[in-house]
Amino acid sequence: MRLLRKKRVLLLLFIGFTAVLFLSTNWMSWFYPIHYKEDIRKHSLTYQVDPFLVAAIIRVETNYKTGKESRKGALGLMQLMPDTAKWALEKAKLPDVSLDKLRDEPSANIELGTWYLHTLSGEFGGNRAMMIAAYNAGPGKVKSWLEDGSWDGSEEQLKNIPFGETRHYVQRVIYYYNQYVEIYGNMF
Repeated sequence: MRLLRKKRVLLLLFIGFTAVLFLSTNWMSWFYPIHYKEDIRKHSLTYQVDPFLVAAIIRVETNYKTGKESRKGALGLMQLMPDTAKWALEKAKLPDVSLDKLRDEPSANIELGTWYLHTLSGEFGGNRAMMIAAYNAGPGKVKSWLEDGSWDGSEEQLKNIPFGETRHYVQRVIYYYNQYVEIYGNMF
């Protein structure tokens, strides 16, 4: 009988502790963390890109793991293709960023990736779905899909994106974007 009473007390303490923990913290952030917040915040502000979009792209590309290189050769947190990175470095003229730094230096990679998203935003009139698709498949492909009517560029018609990889990529980025906005609200 005494042992049963101790178990009940322990169970109540555990439930109470768990309730306090979940109610007093943003526990969902455990499942959807954002790393490199200061770098994301800084470069998003500089290039006027939604920081949650940058964070969602990083989450989908590398899940915040540095030093990544894809099978196709994409570099760093934001998985920039070498040709795209060379072009962006030429156009952006960023003094602290070089091709050598993109793989292992998060801030350099986030800066160049955010600059590229800013460029895509201008190219696609700020349309988030088109920007994300262009980040994955390239702006030329997205423009050809829009021109031939395969896809109208809207989030409602993502199922019409001709490349399955890009369609899935855009869906995942938008999913994480929405999760981050809901969890972190006005963090940035």
